[in-house]
Formats: sequence, C-alpha cells, structure tokens
Amino acid sequence: QVQFAESGGGVVQPGGSLRLSCVASGFGFSEFSAKWVRQAPGKEPECISVVNPRGDIIKYADSVKGRFTASRDNANSTVFLQMDTLKPEDTALYYCTQGGNIRIALPPKPGQGTQVTVSS
Repeated sequence: QVQFAESGGGVVQPGGSLRLSCVASGFGFSEFSAKWVRQAPGKEPECISVVNPRGDIIKYADSVKGRFTASRDNANSTVFLQMDTLKPEDTALYYCTQGGNIRIALPPKPGQGTQVTVSS
C-alpha cells in the first residue's frame, strides 16, 4: 500500500522558515518523481515542486521559486521541503505524492499532510 507520512509543519511568523519531511512507503520510491502539493482553505490544490528520481532536476511553481528548496534522500525514501522567507499566503496543508507533472495537483487523502500557518 502506497503511503506518505508528512511532518515538520507548524506556526511561524512571516519571514520565518520551516523544513518539511515526507517519508514514502509501499513502492519503489527511488524510481519515481516526487512532488509537494499544498492546499489553502477554500482553494484548489497547487503543486509547488517536483523532484525527479535522482534528485538532480527540480521544478518549482512561480509562487515559491527562490524561497523554497526541495530535495530527496532515496536511501531513506524521504523527500524534503525547506521553506524560507515564509509569507502569510503560504498558509496551507502541505503533502507529498508521486508524479512528475507540476501542472497536476490532486486533493490530499484523508489524514494526509502537515499544516503550515504563517501568521504574526
């Protein structure tokens, strides 16, 4: 069974940083691209980053480019998202999944994701 377990969310002030982690299981993690997706209240999901299987090609949405850095550790089936210079509009539920198309963003599964709240 394919599963993703995200962690690292929390409440942070504007301009602050957080580092999210996502541990994958139930499939050959190192063979697939991984993506970070976020969904803010009342909005459609947004794919913000895609990391290829080797971790050497990473794409970002314009909304986070230059502030967020994605990476992966295939030995531990983990993908990371370093988020710097956070803004209130980054407030959302963040989750990860398989996939290489940054234009596709599906809703989270029940219980999936870690909440990030940026507020003063």
